[in-house]
Amino acid sequence: MSVSIGNIEVGSDKPLLIIAGPCVIESWDLLSQTAGALKEMSQELGFSLVFKASFDKANRTSYDSFRGPGLQFGLEMLGEIKRKFAVPVLSDVHEASQCPAAGDVLDVLQIPAFLCRQTDLVVAAASTMKAVNIKKGQFVAPLDILHSVRKVTEQGNLNVLVTERGSSFGYNNLVVDYRSIPMIQERGVPLVFDATHCLQLPSAAGGVSGGLRQYIPQLARAAVAAGCQGVFMEVHPNPDEALSDGATQIPLNQVRELIVQLLAIHKLVQSLPEIRLPEKGQCAQPALAQ
Repeated sequence: MSVSIGNIEVGSDKPLLIIAGPCVIESWDLLSQTAGALKEMSQELGFSLVFKASFDKANRTSYDSFRGPGLQFGLEMLGEIKRKFAVPVLSDVHEASQCPAAGDVLDVLQIPAFLCRQTDLVVAAASTMKAVNIKKGQFVAPLDILHSVRKVTEQGNLNVLVTERGSSFGYNNLVVDYRSIPMIQERGVPLVFDATHCLQLPSAAGGVSGGLRQYIPQLARAAVAAGCQGVFMEVHPNPDEALSDGATQIPLNQVRELIVQLLAIHKLVQSLPEIRLPEKGQCAQPALAQ
């Protein structure tokens, strides 16, 4: 199964999709600088690019945390990025009422992980007929997210992606089960790997989320080796000064090297023959010794 995002095709035999950009819209200069650099990389290296930034971070840990410019101004800025750099754009939606306006601008409406089971929201996003990226909740088993996928496809919208972003493991920690990549793909849904949020330490840094940014390359490379069709990563010129998720954003001046490595692994994986081992109960019985 392949998914269309504008003129981009996402699937097992397609170029690697990179969804990248800052966590939240902080300023026009931040958006323009980051989008321009990523667009240049995509043209040079030959990967499919969707630019992402949130107009509202509605699920911040603290009441006082920066949330972004809001729906109207955020969509205006993302629309200008889309026109200026000729790149598809993605942002989160948190309420069904946001979806019509978001669908007029965005190429991909993203369902946040904590809201992935909210039927009204998922149906409203699907009804725009734009691509929908469902972040798999930290509390949802791989195959259970397919119920949310069906909420999209039942609206006649087949352009749906699932993003793996780790599962809760005790308090303030996430782990990645790489089995989720083939499990979901085998059901015909392209799988994107979130290389940054899976290394969050939710709410673990004194009113904000911490993170283990130093392990992003290892987890991203492992996910591409496991066959994911896209990688989601948050990128910022100076993550230590970011207004949201700074602990898990990749410095803009280091992201190119990582993407080069991911493209090399993706090319290798696409060139390999598929190996399908039998499931339990399907193995041939060994011959008995004479």
